Amino acid sequence: MSQRLPISSAILFVVAAGLGLYFAFAAVQGPSGILRRVQLEAETLELEAEREALMQEAARMQNLTHRLSDDYLDLDLLDERARAVLGTIRADEVILR
Repeated sequence: MSQRLPISSAILFVVAAGLGLYFAFAAVQGPSGILRRVQLEAETLELEAEREALMQEAARMQNLTHRLSDDYLDLDLLDERARAVLGTIRADEVILR
């Protein structure tokens, strides 16, 4: 004799299996899931590298600004920037292209 599960047990089993699959899917691909975490970690590394590059650029610009300030004037840098902006050369210079 085979025993049959009552309908209510079968429905309960299907509902429990469905909920289990839903929560497993949400744990992997949901907004707080494993894949989103991996994506956020990759974005974090990218943004940290970009921040480091921007901090280096800011330090370089701060150095140039200091070298052109009234307190410490670098005449070579001033000459270089003036030539670049104005597009001028001295009479004793030769330009090679």
